[in-house]
Amino acid sequence: MRFPSTRALLLALTALLLPQIARSQDTGGRVVLVLPFDNRSGNPSLNWIGDSFPDTLDQRLNSAGFLTISHDDRAYALDHLGLPPDFRPSRATTIRIAQQLDADYVVVGSYNVADNKISVQAQVLAINALHLSAPLQDGADLPRLFDAENAIAWKIARQIDPHFNVAEQTFLASPGGVPLPSFENYIRGSNAPNPDERLKRLQAAVTDTPTYAAALLALGKEQYAARDYPSAAATLAKVPTSDRIALEANFYLGLAHFNSTDYAKAETAFAFVAARLPLPEVVNDQGVAASRQGKDAVALFQRASSADPSDEDYHYNFAIALFRRGDTASALREADAALKLKPTDAEANELRSRLNLVPAGTKLAPNSDTGFSPVERIIRTYSEASFRQAAFLMDQIRAQRMATLPTAEQVTQYTQLGRDYLVQGLLPEAEQQFQSALNADPNAAAPHAGLAQVREQSGAADDARSEAQISNRLSPNAAAFLVLARLDLQANNLPASADDVSKALKLEPQNTAAIALRNSLQTRGQDLP
Repeated sequence: MRFPSTRALLLALTALLLPQIARSQDTGGRVVLVLPFDNRSGNPSLNWIGDSFPDTLDQRLNSAGFLTISHDDRAYALDHLGLPPDFRPSRATTIRIAQQLDADYVVVGSYNVADNKISVQAQVLAINALHLSAPLQDGADLPRLFDAENAIAWKIARQIDPHFNVAEQTFLASPGGVPLPSFENYIRGSNAPNPDERLKRLQAAVTDTPTYAAALLALGKEQYAARDYPSAAATLAKVPTSDRIALEANFYLGLAHFNSTDYAKAETAFAFVAARLPLPEVVNDQGVAASRQGKDAVALFQRASSADPSDEDYHYNFAIALFRRGDTASALREADAALKLKPTDAEANELRSRLNLVPAGTKLAPNSDTGFSPVERIIRTYSEASFRQAAFLMDQIRAQRMATLPTAEQVTQYTQLGRDYLVQGLLPEAEQQFQSALNADPNAAAPHAGLAQVREQSGAADDARSEAQISNRLSPNAAAFLVLARLDLQANNLPASADDVSKALKLEPQNTAAIALRNSLQTRGQDLP
């Protein structure tokens, strides 16, 4: 199969997700390839750390609004160029790999470990300008590897985009940190050459840290590949629906349930993904799971075939669903469309022959005495690149749409998006939305209150207090007063905290967070003024 370039996929997804925007939609020079870092410690047992940098940096750069190239796509490019998976490329080969993947930037680096401390150096290669940045450096105690990786990711984001305005402390406080042994097992398991080693390592990672979403996804996919569908379903169901990898997890969860003939649960899993990212393979599989339960899935198959008219399976499935409904004329049209794309499709030929023989309006009998009982085809392959690029494109489309709104509406929508990200614990994403709201109107109180919450959660207490005070000066609001109340409570300044809570409750008497803080203060003997 020919590897599709990033921009080619983005253009295809543009047509799928928003037909009215021009096919020249581009990524704005934000496609980044992170290569494994070189181990300069002289200790081969630490090679896994080099493989961990693409994993962590991809997460952080994605949260910063960049599109990173996945592990699988990187491996494909190496294979396509005749290079082994563990190959460490020269600068010339790096450029060839980047061009193969349509990357705008490549991140290369190295690390050293001594006295239980890690020092990291990274450089950014701009492909168009063929310019290699000055070294970016950071480090930490080895048990705080995540801090070093998050810090270097922030510096890379700033190197690529000097206008990037998310605070470094927000990156350092980003979720994803797990105990080092779990992280090591996850990275080793993800990169192990044989299935037994992958399962062993990934199970160890999940055993040590049962809530480790990335390890749960990797383990569930490995169990699915081993055809242990019940175990795969049980594992994948543990990935929180609020996590960004929940889309991929639920796609495989749907397949695991489907292969266990639990079609209702499969339909639910596929519907979860389709509601957030309506790619044709997901909508198709939702339709197949529905049809297995005797439901009419015509609308779903129509959506899939309209989104990707070049796939014969979608036309074939649509034809069967129409036949089941009794619309033989339309079913024949779709069967012909499938055969035009793949004339050698024996099942589609058989379906067309049957449709030519039956009177108009005849419904397909599931178990006819002729033995003809076609079933819709499920798509079993998941393209992480397609999913991630679709999500990236949707963010780009949303940003374009937001820019056309009146200023007040931009502030409202950006602020709400920031709050949604805060609920999910996605601090860099939340901060970007609040900053975008302030770019639209620097005197808006709500995004300052949102930034105060980000600063509070990232441990920057002084900055949190400053943002909350600015917010209240612009327009007194409960969210800002509650940030001040929590900060004062943390500082054991109970009277000030009580005063903050009182002001919040006057603005929002039913605010549950304010009521909880009031009760907490009262248990410590501090009444509100």
